[in-house]
Amino acid sequence: MVDRRIKWLIYTVLVGLIPIVSRFFIWLVSTSSTMPLFNPSDFVAFGLVLHISNINEIEHLESFEQNWKTAQNGISLTFIAFYGVLFALTVLSETVPGIINIDTIKYAVMLLCMVSFFLSYSVYHRVSMVTRAGA
Repeated sequence: MVDRRIKWLIYTVLVGLIPIVSRFFIWLVSTSSTMPLFNPSDFVAFGLVLHISNINEIEHLESFEQNWKTAQNGISLTFIAFYGVLFALTVLSETVPGIINIDTIKYAVMLLCMVSFFLSYSVYHRVSMVTRAGA
């Protein structure tokens, strides 16, 4: 049986990284220097994929610690709200140039994605350990 963390890495992390990796490849072969290498909206998509995956994984567990499930879902929903605000700020910065410091948003989203990655890994690690012990 394949470890849940391996499936998480392949099905969640790699799929979530598609916008970032795609932009990198486009940037790599592009002759125009106007396209940025990193865009906050790509990282927002990655963070959303991680947290939506957490919620989905946790909700499908039977007889699991209810308090832990509720706390993890609440954390994921909070992060989803933060990503929503940061995405709205990214759209606003594109609509009205100069009103938002896009570099600040970019670094905030990148930092948030790193935290999301480790939170998501911890969820999948715990679920993997509990389901392995129960099997």
